[in-house]
Amino acid sequence: MPMYAHIVGVGSYLPERILSNTDLERMVDTNDEWIVSRTGIQERHLAADDEATSDLAALAGERALVSSGISKADVDLIIVATSTPDMLFPSTACLAQKKMGLTCPAYDINAACTGFVYALQAAVASIESGRTRTVLVIGADALTRYVDFTDRGTCVLFGDGAGAVVLQAGAEPGVRGIVLGADGSGADMLKVPAGGSAAPATVERIEAHDHYLKMSGNEVFKFAVRVVPRVTTEALEASGMSIEELDWLVPHQANQRIIDAAAERLGMPSERVFSNIARTGNTSAATIPLALDELYTSGRLAVGNTMALVAFGAGLTWGAAVITWTLPHANKED
Repeated sequence: MPMYAHIVGVGSYLPERILSNTDLERMVDTNDEWIVSRTGIQERHLAADDEATSDLAALAGERALVSSGISKADVDLIIVATSTPDMLFPSTACLAQKKMGLTCPAYDINAACTGFVYALQAAVASIESGRTRTVLVIGADALTRYVDFTDRGTCVLFGDGAGAVVLQAGAEPGVRGIVLGADGSGADMLKVPAGGSAAPATVERIEAHDHYLKMSGNEVFKFAVRVVPRVTTEALEASGMSIEELDWLVPHQANQRIIDAAAERLGMPSERVFSNIARTGNTSAATIPLALDELYTSGRLAVGNTMALVAFGAGLTWGAAVITWTLPHANKED
């Protein structure tokens, strides 16, 4: 009998500190109207000085495990999707594993903002092969540590946070189809130039702000509006489904205008497209699991609902997953 991967627990964590558009007006040449009209963002969360990505990941992971009711001893694997690791090594997954009190194998995946969908694919493949039964998948990023707060084109976009899901084997389809893609020829559109082996950190590079995120905003926008509808359609086809059968579109929360344009191209009505970007900003690999947790805890997800999770990011990378929701509502402990 074939094994399928189901989501059996969800959790998330947003840092307490909030940076509003009004706060940004005092830091850089911008204003609330400009930010909202171009991005849809009103505020974002910033990790505390003593919070690293592994802390965000561990808190979201703990909450997902509580939601699932699964014992820590029964977790077979942890996968953390992040592009802002605590350090080059060890992995953020190993650091989060220790903080959660787990003992299973753990590793990171870096596909930037598409990372959670890439990690989901790895977890599903592991479960469907029979090599694991229970996998904890976490998307966590602290991108504000790599944002230049003198650059109004990028500093208004990003926030910090983490979200997690627990996947477990089951006899009925849960995660249906996943389609991934990458195009390295677009790598220069979105990158952090310095700090890696190609351009190690130096005084000169730090002074030039090369250790901060750089983005060609217009090019990324055009790429996203094109690729989101395409990969969503491909994932639905791989699942034997049509757009009319979709209850929810849960896109990467990068820009409200991208979300709106992609949904229009797909023919999805706005009430079936989830967005929380106004309150979170772009939290990279965390946006989709954060969205799932909010949908679930708000009572808007019902057993049997089908959703498409779709993301794009640096690399360039993209991916979509079609999922039938199988987790009943329950009182959730934080």
